[in-house]
Amino acid sequence: MMHFHAHATGHPHGFQNHGSHEGMTGVLGVAIVVTLALVVAEILAGYASHSIALVSDAIHNLTDMPMLAVSWLAARWAMRPPTPEKTYGYHRSGILAAFVNAMLVAAVAVFVIYESAQRLRHPVDVRAGIMMWIALLALAINGGITLAVRKGRRDLNLRTVWIHNLGDSLSNVAVFGGALAIRWTGTRWIDPAIGIAIGAMVLWSATGILRESTHILLEGLPRSILLEEVAASVLRVEGVQEIHDIHIWTLGTDLFALSCHVRITDMHMEESEKILGRINEVLAHEFHITHTTVQFERAGPPDAGLYMPKPAN
Repeated sequence: MMHFHAHATGHPHGFQNHGSHEGMTGVLGVAIVVTLALVVAEILAGYASHSIALVSDAIHNLTDMPMLAVSWLAARWAMRPPTPEKTYGYHRSGILAAFVNAMLVAAVAVFVIYESAQRLRHPVDVRAGIMMWIALLALAINGGITLAVRKGRRDLNLRTVWIHNLGDSLSNVAVFGGALAIRWTGTRWIDPAIGIAIGAMVLWSATGILRESTHILLEGLPRSILLEEVAASVLRVEGVQEIHDIHIWTLGTDLFALSCHVRITDMHMEESEKILGRINEVLAHEFHITHTTVQFERAGPPDAGLYMPKPAN
């Protein structure tokens, strides 16, 4: 039984582009500062205007602080090389950050819905003018952050920031529209109703991030890959007889790993190395799997695990 371990063509060791990560860490650093200023402004304005929607949005934006801080730290960690203790590097830090942030956001969303429901039962007068101006300020800040991280949203960690700030921007539009409606009609229940809508929207987006990050942390098959298609592609490589014991998982955003057992006919090592090269080319080109561990086996009974014999001609 022979063991071959190889990396297909791509970034060395599967590393991602450091320049893009450095650019995103700068954006996230600026986002932390401006978001903190926005939280202070919304809390003061919410207190002055008696608006639960503004206070809810301030609390919502307050959750951005640890989220942005953890995302900033995770983006920096993702650039660190592997070590003898962390042999895969720190690519998973972004996934872990997304999981923690989504848990925090979901908890705050439930709190916002509860507080808004209480205010819906006992509405109070709201100063719509202050709501309008603060909503416009918040829209400018959150919209700017959303546009700044848009290009990096393929990264699950950065996508959490992008989705969250996109939701913030939409909630700012809702607060502004609600303030106009309150000013024109004097209807007090509009303010808590907006708070409930904001909370529900945030809870929905956080649930999606939780599902995806949990799937990755549990070593689930990447969503964009079908195990049967990978096996079929490897079986089409000349010289491959069977493939089994296949495992595919996500190391980090767009960084997939695979291990498998491949049964080949008895041949010289030079020929088996050529087969290994073709297998890696197929995996990299068709599925973007750039970190592979392929174990070759000679003729004999199939091992336990996922068993994919080559179809008869």
